[in-house]
Amino acid sequence: MADQVQGTDVSARQAHAEATYERLLGPRDVTEPDHDPELTRIVRGFIFGDVFDTGGLDDQTRELITITVLACLQSLPQLTSHTRAALNVGVEPVAIREAIYQLAPFIGFPRTLNAVTTINEVFQARGIPLPLPEQGTVAEAERYSEGLAVQAPLYGNEIKDNLADLPEPFNTALPQFLTEFCFGDFYTRDGLTLAQRELLVLCALATIGDTAAQLGPHGKGCLQTGKTKTEVVAALVHCFPYIGFPRAVAAIRAVKDL
Repeated sequence: MADQVQGTDVSARQAHAEATYERLLGPRDVTEPDHDPELTRIVRGFIFGDVFDTGGLDDQTRELITITVLACLQSLPQLTSHTRAALNVGVEPVAIREAIYQLAPFIGFPRTLNAVTTINEVFQARGIPLPLPEQGTVAEAERYSEGLAVQAPLYGNEIKDNLADLPEPFNTALPQFLTEFCFGDFYTRDGLTLAQRELLVLCALATIGDTAAQLGPHGKGCLQTGKTKTEVVAALVHCFPYIGFPRAVAAIRAVKDL
């Protein structure tokens, strides 16, 4: 009845959405009760029929973005499903884990640990041995120097200068924490490329509703790592179904003039 009401064009769109859904998540269980079939049809049609076909991102990139966004939102049941989807389309378990680990500076440890527990449950259900191989590349004494080597080419002294007027010791401690923790502890790890890390962090910032003060610099960081403006906008468009129109558009406006 719904297809008759919506027309043949939408029927084709829904069929395409179902095919995309099955490619990512496997066959849908049609025997499971669906008490809101209209919303289900709208959700699947938009995400898998529209958004997945907009922009040139591959399935692996899209699933890493989705995992990042869902972890930020603490949408753990959906994170479970999309961790499975990421594995289905060939994302390595280490890459999934690294996408979650690097969220710690942005969403805090409790939410990061919740997300880690969720993905580990999927890994165990798939028979993937835990713990996964370590990906750290930096010795304790090198956290600052190696972190700065990643940070400085992307952002220069912008954050340090912005915090310089804080009272001591915070004027030096906070920039040091950022360099050592965000960049030294996470950005230097293997498992994801620097370009992947920057793109996923940009999507995380869009999700938590960050202002242009962070989105703009991280958008520029994406371009510095080799991503194109089209890829950056496509990644933020992909966030739209999960974070909503206002935050997605605000993020796109923050990077559109880069």
